[in-house]
Amino acid sequence: MADKGIMVIEHADFDGIERLPTVSGGEIYSTFDSPEQAVLGSCEKVEEVMIGEDRVIRFIGCKNPKACTIVLRGARAHLLEEAERSVHDAICVITETVKSHNLVYGGVYTEMKMALEVDNLAKQEKGKESLCIEAFAKALRQIRQIPTIICDNAGYDSSEIISNLKKEINDGSALVLI
Repeated sequence: MADKGIMVIEHADFDGIERLPTVSGGEIYSTFDSPEQAVLGSCEKVEEVMIGEDRVIRFIGCKNPKACTIVLRGARAHLLEEAERSVHDAICVITETVKSHNLVYGGVYTEMKMALEVDNLAKQEKGKESLCIEAFAKALRQIRQIPTIICDNAGYDSSEIISNLKKEINDGSALVLI
């Protein structure tokens, strides 16, 4: 098969192989008794790459790219186990978020939206009550330091992002899915 340019995987682990038909559009066959009935998958490129001391086969440009492998490497087993648990937890959170379609914006969206509503309430009140309500709205807006710090640490322009968020909230154009 190699002479004909066909790559064959011998002694592959089943965990990786069982995902291959999903992404390539083919089926797994352990024998070639009836090759005319075989459903063949395809991808743009198959290559063998070295990751550390291990050889890994990478499939690029698959028909249905809905599976992937994350390779974790580290010096100590307990660090790798912890990293694996963290990646698993993150994937579970993303999966549940996508399935449920219930999202609440982070980045202090809720606090800024509440501050806008509390400001509107303060305009309807008179006297000291109005001042107290305005102070509460101001306190809610002060929480925006959290997304500012996150943006700064990520290398983004926090001033622009926060001002755009504030404008979208005030205009009512920020989208919230609940």
